[in-house]
Amino acid sequence: MDLTFLTAMLRARLEQLRHARDAGQSTTELAVMAAVLIVVAGLVVAAIRTKAMEKIGIINGG
Repeated sequence: MDLTFLTAMLRARLEQLRHARDAGQSTTELAVMAAVLIVVAGLVVAAIRTKAMEKIGIINGG
């Protein structure tokens, strides 16, 4: 999936939740979205760190 599409979809869903004011399901859904964003951010950091360590190894001749 395209990252731009996913971002647009999340923004649209968040706007729907803001306007709906559904106390039960929306709170749970927001918590799940926040958890997914945290996991994705962690994976991005891990990928960048791995790539940087790979580059450092190449520079150091390892």
